[in-house]
Amino acid sequence: MNKRPAAVAATALALNLTLAACSGSGDSEDSTGKSTTGTTVSHIHGLGLDPADQRLYVATHEGVYTPDAKGEPELVGDSKDDFMGFTVAGDKTFYASGHPTSGGNKGLIRSTDAGETWKSLSLSGESDFHALESAHGTVYGYDSTNGLVRTTKDGVSWRDGARLEALDIAVSPTDPRVVLATTAEGVARSSDGGKTFAPAKEPVMAFLSWTAKDALYGIDTSGGLNRSTDGGTTWKKASTVPGGRPQALTAVGAEHVLAATQTGVFESKDGGRTFKKRLAVTSSGGH
Repeated sequence: MNKRPAAVAATALALNLTLAACSGSGDSEDSTGKSTTGTTVSHIHGLGLDPADQRLYVATHEGVYTPDAKGEPELVGDSKDDFMGFTVAGDKTFYASGHPTSGGNKGLIRSTDAGETWKSLSLSGESDFHALESAHGTVYGYDSTNGLVRTTKDGVSWRDGARLEALDIAVSPTDPRVVLATTAEGVARSSDGGKTFAPAKEPVMAFLSWTAKDALYGIDTSGGLNRSTDGGTTWKKASTVPGGRPQALTAVGAEHVLAATQTGVFESKDGGRTFKKRLAVTSSGGH
C-alpha cells in the first residue's frame, strides 16, 4: 500500500537533484579538453538538427558542438559559454540562453548562421532560460532565474505566465495554448499558453519533446523513454535510452528522437525502440 508513494518520492527526489544540478551560476569548469579520442563533451543542455542540412548540434556547459567528419565533437564558432536553454527554430536559426564564461545571465540570444555567431535579443543580465521552445511564431521559455514561464513573439517584448518550479517545457504542435511542464510532482498542463497550470499529474518526467500531435515524448530520471499519443493523458514506455540519467531530449519527428544521457547523444529513427550513439559524452558533475 505504501510502495507507490515511496516510489513517487524517490522519483521526485531524483528530479529535484536534476533541477539542482542544472541551476549553477555559470562558473567555468575544466571538464573539457583533449584526449586520445579528441575533444570531450559533458554537461549537455540541448539538442537539435538543423533542417537546412540535418546536422546535429549539441548545446553544452562549454559551448555548442557538432560532430566533425570523423564523428568527433567540434566547437561551433568560438564561444565556450554555458548554453542552457537551446532550440532550433528553422534553417540555421537557433535560440539559446545561459551564462557567459565571465558569469551572469545571457537572457535570450539568437543565431542565424547555425551557431557561428550570436546576437543578444533581450533580458541580458536578467534571465537564464533553462528551457526554450519555438512554435507557432512564438518563443516559449522557462526563466529559471525568476521561476516563470514566459513567451515572446519578437524576442524582445515578453509576456509573463505562471510561476512554478520546473525543469523543462513542451508546446503542443497543433495548439499554441497547450504547454506542458515537468515538475517534481509530475507533468503540469496549461491550456492558456502558460498563464496558468493545472496541478501536476504522474508520471514524473525529466524532459519532454512534442513535435507531432500523436508523438509526445518524455524521458524519466532513469532514462526511460515514454510516448504519449493523446497529449500526455496516457503514456507507454518505448525503451530505456543507454547511459543513465538523461541530460536532454528532442523529438525531430514522430519517429525521430534525439536523447542525451551521461555517456552519449543517442538517435532513434523508430520511435525510440532502438538507439544509435551519435556522439560520446564524458559524465561530469551530475549534469
